Amino acid sequence: MSPIRSRRRRWLLYVAPMVLVGLVVALVFFEPWKLVVDDVVDEALPTVSSTAPTTPATARAGTPAPAPPTTEAATVLAEGSLISHEHETSGTVRVLRLGDGSRVLRLEDLDTSNGPDLKVWVTDAPVIEGRDGWFVFDDGEYVDLGDLRGNRGSQNYPLPAEVDLAELSSVSIWCARFRVSFGAAELTPVAA
Repeated sequence: MSPIRSRRRRWLLYVAPMVLVGLVVALVFFEPWKLVVDDVVDEALPTVSSTAPTTPATARAGTPAPAPPTTEAATVLAEGSLISHEHETSGTVRVLRLGDGSRVLRLEDLDTSNGPDLKVWVTDAPVIEGRDGWFVFDDGEYVDLGDLRGNRGSQNYPLPAEVDLAELSSVSIWCARFRVSFGAAELTPVAA
């Protein structure tokens, strides 16, 4: 075997495993299949059911049956429209108060790109259009409401009681892996 062929073979034995490891790391880190796969979620508008309590008088034979459960409508406290940042993003964000007093952040008709490690954040950062707004959401205060369940559709996220909407007045679809906003909305209070 010639010395040139021997060097090429040795070079391939060292480089091929490094290229393979690099490819595996890139696949795990970037998750490129998410560019072509959509996660669609269509959660119903949250409601709270209440049932009339059963008393001894209503439990006796021959008395009327208890009233059927009623559903209380949610009240919109704040809302905003998503704007695009790193990825084309659209949809509506609403903060709802349910009949039991709990609050929910609802993403409606969300349409954005899928990506690795996407989160829903409520933040104190201003919503800035263009590239200047991509990176501001982790600079101040924020509350992570959890993983984005789907890049398309409508979905609900419980809003902790300690979240003050006067202080945390914007929402970001945040890519924690690359520390960039896919899209964001400024929450505007709705007059009662």
